[in-house]
Amino acid sequence: MSNGNVRLSINNGIASILIDRPEARNAMTWSMYDALAAACDALLEDPSVRVATLRGAGGQAFVAGTDIEQFREFEEEDDGVRYEHAVESYVAKLEALPLPTIAIIDGYAIGGGLALAAACDFRIATPDARFGAPIARTLGNCLSTANVARILAGFGADRVARMLMLAENITADEAKACGFVYEIVAADQLDARAGELCEKLAAHAPLTMKAAKETIRRIIAEAPPSNEDLIRECYGSRDFRIGMEAFLDKKKPVWTGT
Repeated sequence: MSNGNVRLSINNGIASILIDRPEARNAMTWSMYDALAAACDALLEDPSVRVATLRGAGGQAFVAGTDIEQFREFEEEDDGVRYEHAVESYVAKLEALPLPTIAIIDGYAIGGGLALAAACDFRIATPDARFGAPIARTLGNCLSTANVARILAGFGADRVARMLMLAENITADEAKACGFVYEIVAADQLDARAGELCEKLAAHAPLTMKAAKETIRRIIAEAPPSNEDLIRECYGSRDFRIGMEAFLDKKKPVWTGT
């Protein structure tokens, strides 16, 4: 299985970032995270770009989180802290782009993929899109405070509790009802609708949109409390090793609470 690619293209002031690893439901590897950061840096250096889209290849998933194989390298609880800080830095770089961003979601936006979708300004989705972070059922790890705050801002506390504790996925209809999804679009109309939305945003005042976006970001991110103690407890646990190995072996984990 490939390490995947992140491809950036720009046409008439509209940028497209494609997460390209469909054989693994676009699960992110370290090199893909680095390529996403490089794409964001490239957009910062191109003043002609007025709007950007982010989508996954293949029609089955937006991004199905981080590739679990990456966690085999973890040996201690601080590896989890470093990982959560790293993911947060990638998500924050996308979120901080001074131009409108649209997540185009066809299929699953899970874990890190959910955080990336939440970091965008708008989300359009197909009817079969699903949103979640079922780590209570699969890996036994946890999310950073900053990423929980992003998801919380989009879904509300009740739905986030369902995602993180009941390990439920939220449907496209429910995500639209709570305001996380801007519009639900049939798969065969997704490209056309995304193009229309990009053209609309590209015609608006760039500095006004930048100010609105950054003000919203600052309010959501204002003084988030640290949860490094909880990250260390989860990633340093026996249960995290059990969950990771069970996931990779396609077995059901037996949790110990240790």
